[in-house]
Amino acid sequence: MKNTVATIMKQKSEHDRITMLTAYDYSTAKLIDDAGAEMILVGDSLGMVMLGYEDTLSVTMEDMIHHTAAVSRGVKNAMIVADLPFMSYQTSVYDAVFNAGRLIKEGHANAVKLEGGTKFAPHIKAITDSSIPVVGHIGMTPQSVNMFGGFRVQGKSEQAALELINDARAVEKAGACAVVMECVPDKLAEYITDILTVPTIGIGAGNKCDGQVLVYQDMLGMYSDFTPKFVKKFGNIGEAMTEAFRAYINETKSGVFPSEEHSFKINDNIDFEKLERECRQNADR
Repeated sequence: MKNTVATIMKQKSEHDRITMLTAYDYSTAKLIDDAGAEMILVGDSLGMVMLGYEDTLSVTMEDMIHHTAAVSRGVKNAMIVADLPFMSYQTSVYDAVFNAGRLIKEGHANAVKLEGGTKFAPHIKAITDSSIPVVGHIGMTPQSVNMFGGFRVQGKSEQAALELINDARAVEKAGACAVVMECVPDKLAEYITDILTVPTIGIGAGNKCDGQVLVYQDMLGMYSDFTPKFVKKFGNIGEAMTEAFRAYINETKSGVFPSEEHSFKINDNIDFEKLERECRQNADR
């Protein structure tokens, strides 16, 4: 069954927690979809975990469309949400709608996600008025890392908490179908979850949100450049991959691989030198 805005809304009403993971390629998306996650995020985090940038700011629309299209080819059931990258929507409401449309038409996403609260409510409304579902993103918004002075928890003071509550209400009123909250104190995230009618998806926002999202490389122990406090490693796939790569290198260098079972056969009686001579003679005639 294909997951949609309607199904995730139903999950909130039934207190059935929503599961979301990132994916950036066909093979991984297929595995996550087969595992049963309701939502897949093609995040601009691909800039860091796939392209090796220090942050998400260098990611382009072409990057997002390329990776979203790859993910869409591997997914049957999950709702695919694609990030609008830095400066693809901040410049104008028109740009927001135009680029959201590209992610739907060219990337085959089911919804788009954009960062920011009250200030970007007009952008969210315009996109949803164009029949494109929008997931909001408040709290620690990585595209604003330079304004925040780093990756910092948001909403810790009373004034900052009130601003996040206002952002959440504004994003919902503008038409967002869900709201991601990143690096928000758990008590505040719980309050916002209770006052919103749309689902909240937490990442570093405690366990009272309607759902959770993690970067799959983080939760599998594949990305060691930076590990946020909120990440739990559900596997150590990075170490397993490194061991497998080393085993391949060692067996190749020693001649163990490929063995006979990995090789193809031909008639042992063929004389290749004779075959070449005959071919040359035929060519000279």
